[in-house]
Amino acid sequence: MRVAIVENMDMTHHGQVGVALAEAGADIEVIRAFAGEPLPKAVDDHDALVVFGGEQNARDDDKHPYLPQLAALMRAFGDADKAVLGICLGSQILARGYGAENLIGKAPEFGWQVIGLTQEGAGDPVLSAVEDGFLSFQWHDDTFTLPNGAVRLAHNATTANQAFRVGRAAYGTQFHFEAHRGVIEQWNRQFAAHAERKHPGWQEKHPELAAIQGPLADAAGLAIARAWVRQI
Repeated sequence: MRVAIVENMDMTHHGQVGVALAEAGADIEVIRAFAGEPLPKAVDDHDALVVFGGEQNARDDDKHPYLPQLAALMRAFGDADKAVLGICLGSQILARGYGAENLIGKAPEFGWQVIGLTQEGAGDPVLSAVEDGFLSFQWHDDTFTLPNGAVRLAHNATTANQAFRVGRAAYGTQFHFEAHRGVIEQWNRQFAAHAERKHPGWQEKHPELAAIQGPLADAAGLAIARAWVRQI
């Protein structure tokens, strides 16, 4: 099982996705696209593609000129019936690749949030791994319209398109299901000022929230990660 992982910022943490891939014995190639490392030119060398989040938006082509190529690559993997996973920015780029509109600054969310499943999500091979009303971590400002032909799998009051699937196994999730408590602790250290701006009082509230909500979100995240890996 050969999996390409594209990172869009320094200090990217693979979290629960990394756990599930390691359990499956995946051979992983990490591509630091933000640092200028070249993207795969074709889909033949990998069985699946993962694209993680980042600080930029999905249309920030001037500062990150590789974004159009990455959007096209995600679509190429999906069209080839290979498993694709885009998380947060990765989901926004996947939506772009399939012709959707990116809505910059239209859906700010931060912290552990409740996410509901659609009827299609409840019957989906990946999202059915969790119950309706599961918890996951959010850290985003942008969202997107649903691509033509895509299936909406999850939603909440802030972001209508929390998760979608195109074809058999091209998945985008706006929420950071990969971010277990250890990842979030690292984010708190690395981006403390930014987190506090997003949620005033966050650093003080975080320990209690992590103790109460973190275990539930961790379990849901690992269940989703394992279910996606089974689609490869």
